[in-house]
Amino acid sequence: MDANALALDPARLRALITRLEHGLLEREDAVRLALLAALAGEHVLLIGPPGTAKSALARRLQHAFDGARWFERLLTRFSVPEELFGPLSLKALEDDRYERLTEGYLPTAGIAFLDEVFKANSAILNALLTLLNEREFDNGRERLHTPLVCVVGATNEVPAEESLQAFYDRFLLRVPVRPVSDAGFAALLTLDDAVPDAARPITPAERKGLAVARDAVAMESEVLDALAEARRFVREQAITVSDRRWRQTVGLLKTAAASSGRSAVSRIDLWLLPYCLAEQPAQLGALTDWVHATLLGAQPLEAAWLTRAIEAFEQQFGIECQPRQDDGESGKMALAHAIGGVEQGPGVARLVTASLEARMQPRYGARHIAARVAQLDELLARADVHLQPLRTRAAAMDEALRQALWLPPALAARIAAAHAASVQTMDVLVARLQAVRADFAALPVDDTAAGAAPAPVRWSEAAAA
Repeated sequence: MDANALALDPARLRALITRLEHGLLEREDAVRLALLAALAGEHVLLIGPPGTAKSALARRLQHAFDGARWFERLLTRFSVPEELFGPLSLKALEDDRYERLTEGYLPTAGIAFLDEVFKANSAILNALLTLLNEREFDNGRERLHTPLVCVVGATNEVPAEESLQAFYDRFLLRVPVRPVSDAGFAALLTLDDAVPDAARPITPAERKGLAVARDAVAMESEVLDALAEARRFVREQAITVSDRRWRQTVGLLKTAAASSGRSAVSRIDLWLLPYCLAEQPAQLGALTDWVHATLLGAQPLEAAWLTRAIEAFEQQFGIECQPRQDDGESGKMALAHAIGGVEQGPGVARLVTASLEARMQPRYGARHIAARVAQLDELLARADVHLQPLRTRAAAMDEALRQALWLPPALAARIAAAHAASVQTMDVLVARLQAVRADFAALPVDDTAAGAAPAPVRWSEAAAA
């Protein structure tokens, strides 16, 4: 069958996301990450206190996949393998075979929710390692393939024991889930508990079609360079990321692109990185801030170098407009005598005042003015070199945001606002620069003045490169 015929429509996925989010306040990130993880064949760990809708999210995820059987268990240190993998077959024991009756248990499930997953004992964890990673289960002498789509794990805290790190690493996405904020508290208290209508679930054939499309997604140099930057940053933060996790992360990025109808991973997909790379919830904030600011441009430009330059020219213009020292006192005396001798009224006095002020205003040679204007024209050209790429990036980001199926709306708005603010900042600065240029160009000209051009106006250019 043609893989294109099995492609998932992004509009359908948007509708599915909307239904999954219904009634789960402030869970936009978690809903998107859980569904995307399942589509990518990865597992997700929800980290947070009890009562934060972790199990509700997992149960809804089950209904997003056609034919996916559900399995749920709360694990404790007293849990036994039979609770997860099924009881031993007495008939098989009569034939000296050690086999389990797996029907209805985890080995036959499509979507599974394991609460307090790290409290299980080593016998359970060892069996889960193979099941989660290879989708296979050792039942007696046979290794059986399982229909597992995704395991959603839940925990109040991440494990510190070395023995649990291999199992912890099986969860590609680690998502903190916090109680509803104060801003959403009133909505929580008045929330309608009605379960949303079921959307048309994703079929196994569609998942296979998505896998084919994912394998064809390109990783362009811009994204590869960004991932190399991310690798350097996590090393600086003393965060260990295995080669396997990097490859799984790329698979997740490709799945995000393919399910959005794109043939290449976009820089916008990199918002997923913090959830894949953070080892501890406490590391997520720094990683998120860095990715948003450095890779996604969600930090407005300040252009401090241009601000300093404009301030230097504005200050210089103020200096060059000050009355000449040699005319200051004599001008004041002439003004006093002139006003004292006027009998025609205040209108004539104003004319005399304007005439004297014009005589006191400094005048400059054409060469002086031309030098100031030329320096400002050069600065305007440099500002334009910075402004045009900002406009291009903002337009490209707007287009990317329209195609960013998985990006949470709040983050999308923040990124768009940051790029727009950067362009606006440069527009305002350029307008100030044009205004001070017009001021210098309008300085009174002394046609008799000659001499050398003035020394250029200086400012710190450390940030202008």
